[in-house]
Amino acid sequence: MRDKMAKFQVGELIHHKRFDYRGVVVDVDASFSGTEEWYDTMARSGPPKDEPWYHVLVHQAEHSTYVAERNLEPDLTGEPVAHPVLNQFFDEMRDGVYVSLHASH
Repeated sequence: MRDKMAKFQVGELIHHKRFDYRGVVVDVDASFSGTEEWYDTMARSGPPKDEPWYHVLVHQAEHSTYVAERNLEPDLTGEPVAHPVLNQFFDEMRDGVYVSLHASH
């Protein structure tokens, strides 16, 4: 069985539809990979576990989030994301997408 293709890729800017924050994708899981306890506590809208989930650095915050694809849409502002660990993942922004120049990231 083939995994559903992820709508967003690492480095893309996103906007959370329900909680109205911007961020950048730093990792993609083909399906939910957290614990049942986390899902029951945090994923209150019951998003599907068999669709892509994203690890996101939240703009102007110090935390990251784990978000179901259905709650995300592209962030079209083109504005950079401010996050204290951003430079651990990416080297620069090119054409509205963060990129890493080193394969070790």
